[in-house]
Amino acid sequence: MDILDVICKRRSTRRFTPDPISDELIQKLLIAATSAPTAANCQPWEFIVVNDSEVLNTIREEMVFARYSAPLAIVVCGNMKLAFKGSGKEMWVQDCSAATENMLIAATGLGLGSVWIGVYPIEHNVNSVRKILDIPDYIVPLNIIYFGYSDEVKESRSRYNEKRVYFNTYDRDRKHRSKDKPKIGHY
Repeated sequence: MDILDVICKRRSTRRFTPDPISDELIQKLLIAATSAPTAANCQPWEFIVVNDSEVLNTIREEMVFARYSAPLAIVVCGNMKLAFKGSGKEMWVQDCSAATENMLIAATGLGLGSVWIGVYPIEHNVNSVRKILDIPDYIVPLNIIYFGYSDEVKESRSRYNEKRVYFNTYDRDRKHRSKDKPKIGHY
């Protein structure tokens, strides 16, 4: 499959089959994640692979927006001891987000469904995930990604909107809505 086709086919999956994900596929997802760009090569990411049903159930019980029954979760975390220092210290978010997107795209290419659940910067979510997974304070959980075999079919799509693209400078006179109206099932 062409890479642009894979990217456009990537959609958030919210219904999964109970079929487990093989260790081989998990390894491929993690290789994709760690192939992401990283500021000053800090590589501040760490990953917690969760495939134990009891731990997954605890996450679902505690996290309102994470109640999907996928057989696998990977929690993407930033290690503040490894993160960029000084004024760029928040670059870990970009590094870990790039790793996340690589996994989402890889999952699609591998025939898996996925959904990104935000954790950071919502303090309650960060603290809940830290408690469930016994994460130390210098590790910040950025998100939870659920993976599994999709139990739903979604069409490929792009959100390309030429009104949001500028060349060389920003056009302050361009008139358009600040945000297009959401469509049902826009995920």
